[in-house]
Amino acid sequence: MITVTVDLADRSYPIYIGDQLFSQADLLRRHIHGRQAMIVTNTTLAPLYLDSVKAMLDGVQVDEVILPDGESFKTLETVNLIFDALLGKGHNRTTTLIALGGGVIGDMCGFAAACYQRGVNFVQIPTTLLSQVDSSVGGKTGVNHPLGKNMIGAFYQPQAVLINTDTLATLPTRELSAGMAEVIKYGLIADKGFYRWIQQNIEALMSGDRALLAQAIQVSCECKADVVAKDEREGGLRAILNFGHTFGHAIESHQGYGSWLHGEAVGTGMLMAADYCARTGKLSESELVELKQLLIQAGLPVVPPADMSAEDFISRMSIDKKVLDGRIRLVLLECLGSAVVTSDIDRELLLETLAAGALEAY
Repeated sequence: MITVTVDLADRSYPIYIGDQLFSQADLLRRHIHGRQAMIVTNTTLAPLYLDSVKAMLDGVQVDEVILPDGESFKTLETVNLIFDALLGKGHNRTTTLIALGGGVIGDMCGFAAACYQRGVNFVQIPTTLLSQVDSSVGGKTGVNHPLGKNMIGAFYQPQAVLINTDTLATLPTRELSAGMAEVIKYGLIADKGFYRWIQQNIEALMSGDRALLAQAIQVSCECKADVVAKDEREGGLRAILNFGHTFGHAIESHQGYGSWLHGEAVGTGMLMAADYCARTGKLSESELVELKQLLIQAGLPVVPPADMSAEDFISRMSIDKKVLDGRIRLVLLECLGSAVVTSDIDRELLLETLAAGALEAY
């Protein structure tokens, strides 16, 4: 087992990474400070892992709420079902919420924990690659609004993150691809050597090599933990973690949440951001082609939806958490392994990137 620490002074917490972690009850039990726990999961994950997690909580009042599965249910209405369960079962301020699932469950459970009785503890047990390398770490919680993704939420850190890599064995290939988009992102924005390592090992990673996936998860978590420790509430540096997300969130909200998986939209969004970087001279055409090939090898889409016009993108991108004073801000690459957040956008070059067929030209 590997332990990565998110260093936030008195609110620091561990990320445990390894296999067979559900058999190590103390990893979870040590972070339950009261006598109550509420497991929040969904209809897909409950039959697979709910009993194993409940077995780790001997001596605690354990209740569960099983939510419908899918991004389309990441709403205030669904979060209210968590509150209903907590109140109905008499959970008090010493309870601990346990998010057992992917990013949707983790975000909603964390948001519920931030709100219930003005804040109770919670633990993340992410079961998808995407949630293991991204959404479970860093304390971003929330729900979607029809006009914008994750526009309602709170920064609220967990007590711990328990990443049992065994759960990847039941992960559908499409979900594995979605998670790989976020892994690739870390190499692009912060670690060129890691990016090259992904290129060299993408075939084995996509075939489910457990040791290589654990290594990819560790490096990704270390990268995110370092950024979060320096900028917990996204006042500056942390925004680099959103590389490709402004384009990707536009795709998700336009298409309807759940039509494209988050990682699929981010994968295409990263290529769109990289295309813009190439038009400004920050990336070479060969680097652009290499990224497109890597995304294809990872099983990710590399062309935005055919029914989205440049105007559709602009209108959606204008409703984004990074927008300041009415100006779109983008995370862009200075070079492979280095990213910057800027509002200095060349509108004509951006429109070229957004033009239909722009990503099919290479």
